[in-house]
Amino acid sequence: MKACIPIRCNTACTYVKGGFPYHWDLNVYRGCTHDCKYCYARYSHRYLQEKGEFAGDIFVKTNIAEALERQLRNPKWDKSVINLGGVTDSYQEAEAVEKQMPAILRLMIRYNNPIIISTKSDLILRDFDLIDELSQKTYVNIASTVTTANEDLQRKLEPGAVSPKRRFMMLKEFGKTKASTGVHMMPLLPYLTDGEGNLNGVFSQAKDAGVDYLLPGLLYLRGETKQVFYQFLQKEYPNLIAEYRKLYQNGGLKEYRKPLYEKLGIIREKYQVFADYKSRLNREVFGKNEPVQLSLFD
Repeated sequence: MKACIPIRCNTACTYVKGGFPYHWDLNVYRGCTHDCKYCYARYSHRYLQEKGEFAGDIFVKTNIAEALERQLRNPKWDKSVINLGGVTDSYQEAEAVEKQMPAILRLMIRYNNPIIISTKSDLILRDFDLIDELSQKTYVNIASTVTTANEDLQRKLEPGAVSPKRRFMMLKEFGKTKASTGVHMMPLLPYLTDGEGNLNGVFSQAKDAGVDYLLPGLLYLRGETKQVFYQFLQKEYPNLIAEYRKLYQNGGLKEYRKPLYEKLGIIREKYQVFADYKSRLNREVFGKNEPVQLSLFD
């Protein structure tokens, strides 16, 4: 990996709209060496003066801890949940050298601020003690994206990320803390990761890891993501290109969803691993105890 390019930020957290369980997002890095072929965030380099390659030119916000403390100590800050790494992974390869996350976690501890971290890396175990300490004080959610249990396919899809086995081992370790743990099976890739064998593989390992929830989500293709993903298919699975064009250019996803949802429902019942990440969040952060009504993919 090339050395990171230092940049500075004016604010640490960005306000995000939408139906997320949070409205504040913090990204230490721009760009990501996981190089996931389905990554939706490739567009983000276009906002930089020196754009570079998303998976090769990694920018680090060297003053992000300082900017974060300004936000957290502001009297108007209401200890909202902060999502760490919604655009790029906070624990990608660069973090082993840059070591930005420990300072950020110490601030979260000092200001008693709830967080969500989603990562495809077990480098997060380096900061186990800090995350454990924070989980004793407030809500913490540690999630890992796992698209497939097939390591050969995973290496093609996510060449810079660690194996699914290592991600599940990481989640099992965080089960020893008070943090909530979950699997984000996002995205589900038609004809690649939606088969019963793969679904059973992911759900069974999630069950063994003792996660609190498993949240799937379908692949959406647009912009640069669509271009990169089709290049991936052309190289690795050219026989699937015609099928993807039917699904994503002619409204075929509507018909595709129903049997997939039915299959997921059966597998969920088999392993008793459900999608409810909201009840604990609502209880611990918002003081709400009423049950949450969830659709299959919530």
